[in-house]
Parts: sequence; structure tokens; C-alpha cells
Amino acid sequence: MATFRIALQTYTVREEMARDFQGTLRQIAEMGYPAVQLSDTGGMSIAEAKAFLDSLGLTVFGGHFGLEQLEKNLDGVLELARGLGMEHIVVPWMPEELRRDAEGWKNVAARMNAIGEKVVAAGFVFGYHNHSFEFQRFDGKTGLDILMENTDPKLVQLELDTYWVKHGGEDPAAYIRQYAGRVPLLHLKDMAPDGSFAEVGHGILDWDSIFQAAEEAGVQWAAVEQDTCQRPALESARLSLEFLKSKGLV
Repeated sequence: MATFRIALQTYTVREEMARDFQGTLRQIAEMGYPAVQLSDTGGMSIAEAKAFLDSLGLTVFGGHFGLEQLEKNLDGVLELARGLGMEHIVVPWMPEELRRDAEGWKNVAARMNAIGEKVVAAGFVFGYHNHSFEFQRFDGKTGLDILMENTDPKLVQLELDTYWVKHGGEDPAAYIRQYAGRVPLLHLKDMAPDGSFAEVGHGILDWDSIFQAAEEAGVQWAAVEQDTCQRPALESARLSLEFLKSKGLV
């Protein structure tokens, strides 16, 4: 059994969640996922959602919240996070107008440090989730490297997305190792030969090297996420989980 734990990022099944929030979570639990990454309560109160998740045996290890949301309504995010038992609060995206050059990334880093200071003081872990635009280079440095160099390691961590690292032309395992100690979270996402999204273990990524790097780098949670699926999303989530079970990770 790996030192990191497995979960599902519910963005994978967002359409199903919109139709039947509770029923979809029940199916996620029944297929064997022990935890989810979740950013809302589906219309339930926080207390009701926590009780329902507990009844399914699902842990909520963290959620995704926009930069502006965190700056304007941090108290509300912290209330949700505390109520659902989250540990990790993650910014999942950076608007294009904020990242057009190195100076933009440095400004983003300052904002992330400011948020991170408050999030960490409240008892949570704060991080950033990458796509592939972070691998654009400015004077030889990637946007992601500029962000990480200009943020305090005590305040800002990284949720590294394996697919998007590969899509950005880099090696996921190498990037995990590069930021060892600052990558508590991974998004497990595979790439088909044509560059589209694939179920974990059904594409071209080298999962043995990724999992070994994750072990060595101190990853705590590895969440399956598939942005788009060629089959029903719950079926894709099940196929990814079966692969992870075959590797002894669940």
C-alpha cells in the first residue's frame, strides 16, 4: 500500500453531480473510492452534507476555489472547508490576463502568499493546481517555476496534474521530484496517444515512475481527475480506480 491516499476529484463527474448530487456521491463510494475532492454541498447545508458524506464513508480531503473567491470571501471558504473536514484549499486556475509575462506571475505569487498566510494561520494547507500554460517560458523560466520561486514554501504548495505537465512538454515524475516536499497533492490523469484525456493506466504516461516519485516526494493525496470522458464519466472513474487497485494503491 502506498504512503499516499487515493481520491476522486468530483469535477470528473460534474454533469452527474448536477443531476443527482447525493446519488452520484453514493455511486462513487460504492465503487470503492475512499475520498473525494469537493467544492460545494449540492444545495445541502454544510452540516447536512458532512453527515451524508460520513454515512457513505467518504472523506473530503480538499476543494478548489478561485483566486478572486478566496480574496473576497475567504471566511466563507474556510467555513465550508472546516465543516466538511477538508485539509487542503487549492486554486485550480489562473486567468490569462494575470499570467502574460514573468511580472504577472510574480504578482500572482504575491497574491498567493497573502492568501496562503491566512489559510495556513486558519489551520489549512494552501496550494495551486497547474494546467499546461504554466510551462510557457519567460527568459528561460517556466511560469510555474516563477510562481514557486516567489512563494513561501510554508504558505504555498502544489497540486501537480500529471496530464497537464505532460501536455506542457515536461516529465511528470521529474517535476514531482523537483518540488519534493511541496507537492502534497497529485491529480492522476492520463493522456491518450492522440493527446486527449484517458483513464488512468489507459494512456501513455509512465505510471510506475510517477508513483515512485510520488512516494519519494511525500505526496499525501492522489486524486483521479478526467476533464472529459469518451464514455460515461462514472465508468471512466471506475476504470481508473480498477487500475489503481491493480497497482495495490487502494
